[in-house]
Amino acid sequence: MNHNASLAALNERIAAVNDVLNAVSVLTWDSRTMMPAGGAETRGHQIATLTGIARDLLLAPETEKALEAAERATDDLPEESAERRLVTQTRRAVDHHRRVPASLIQDRAALRTMAQAAWIEARAKSEFSIFSPYLERTLALSRSYADCIGWSEHPYDAMVSIYEPGETAKSLKSLFGTLRSGLLPILAAARSRPAPRSDFLFRDFSEEAQKAFGLSMAQKLGYDLRRGRLDTTVHPFEVSFTRNDVRITTRYHRNYLPASIFGTAHETGHGLYEQGVDPAYTRTTLATDLIGLYAVGGTSFGAHESQSRLLENHIVRSRTFWRLHFPELQAQFPDQLGDVTAEEFYQGVTRVEPGFIRVEADELTYDFHIMLRTEIECALMDGSLAVSDLPSTWNAAVKRDLDLDVPSDAQGVLQDVHWSTGYIGSFPTYTIGNVMAAQLMDTFLTNDPTLKGAIEAGDYSALANKLQAGIWEHGRRFSRQELLVRETGRGLDPLPYLSYLKTKYAH
Repeated sequence: MNHNASLAALNERIAAVNDVLNAVSVLTWDSRTMMPAGGAETRGHQIATLTGIARDLLLAPETEKALEAAERATDDLPEESAERRLVTQTRRAVDHHRRVPASLIQDRAALRTMAQAAWIEARAKSEFSIFSPYLERTLALSRSYADCIGWSEHPYDAMVSIYEPGETAKSLKSLFGTLRSGLLPILAAARSRPAPRSDFLFRDFSEEAQKAFGLSMAQKLGYDLRRGRLDTTVHPFEVSFTRNDVRITTRYHRNYLPASIFGTAHETGHGLYEQGVDPAYTRTTLATDLIGLYAVGGTSFGAHESQSRLLENHIVRSRTFWRLHFPELQAQFPDQLGDVTAEEFYQGVTRVEPGFIRVEADELTYDFHIMLRTEIECALMDGSLAVSDLPSTWNAAVKRDLDLDVPSDAQGVLQDVHWSTGYIGSFPTYTIGNVMAAQLMDTFLTNDPTLKGAIEAGDYSALANKLQAGIWEHGRRFSRQELLVRETGRGLDPLPYLSYLKTKYAH
């Protein structure tokens, strides 16, 4: 069979879908960085229209004809070949969307921008009641979506499958049980030690100097500013308009320096993944989430988070990093950090101190934030928790897990953007990313004795090369589990993550 001609015809159809989804991404990026608040409703309609067009293109008779021809042409190729994977993933997406009414896709897309605007207002005023009607609607649409996709044990399974195929409420409960039992003694040991100095983190730091350091750091880690940029937003995110235009964002607190440093490092990891996708996959199924209808090259949210958490925690939140780069930060803030040593700064930014905000949490308490959100999402999806009871349930869970009394909705149930964007089921992927990152780093350091020395010397290219060859360039060709087996010889394993945390915080 003529593989090339058949695949070219299919790729031409998917390229159009990808183009439309990238237009959606541009509108989304603008809505989170520059759009005036008054534009939310009409922007929601614009995004809904384009999302509907993308779905119509995917389900068009011309696409089906090209897909059938490509299936016949690639039937003799190995199952793991890029060509075969491209075709099978397209078929899976087509079958998925045929089960979901177009009106439901458009309703979810239209609600997303309006709900986000309501969330921004609610957060600013710390009033959950402003956002709760939108969350009610989001959950209703999510339940309908789950029913269309199909599930057997729990409606949450369907939603998780969008972001992390293969995971279920049951599998997550097992993973989180292992992590919780392993984290608690490490957390207790860390908290038994005297708290390090951290007063210097809360001084007055100009946004301009924070951005200058963040950009310099991102470039050191490999982020290509010829194909990217850094902007300001309420809640940091990364978005790609193909590998040639990958944008990251962060937020700046004048009186809390770590927020921008680690937010920028985190989004840089996402950005490197997207910039590293094989150029041959551009505008194809292997760089497009056709099920979620996002123009994204990473194979799953968990795999994506593994790259951001790897850079944020294993590199930038390391003693080695600050021994090397603290002088540059100090040069940006000579008055604010003139009385601080590199070791004091490292101890300050790795202090274990339970807090209310997930994105500013230390490594040991971070996963408790994820576990409580996952628990709440499961209850919201199966109806055992009413939206009206969400703030009190949230506050009780924070008290149980972190022994903190939540002072406001803004510091509690309203702190994350995810529910306003319809991302029900995506929270577990952050912890999956933590586990995967540690597993990859453990394998890399074990198999290559020179890597540790390169990182200690400030040469991050050796690590980037391993990630490029093992993760980034494959786009969506391999599943998260397949990537792990290829790189580490086994599936998702929480033990290297617990070992890493124990070594870092309990020794």
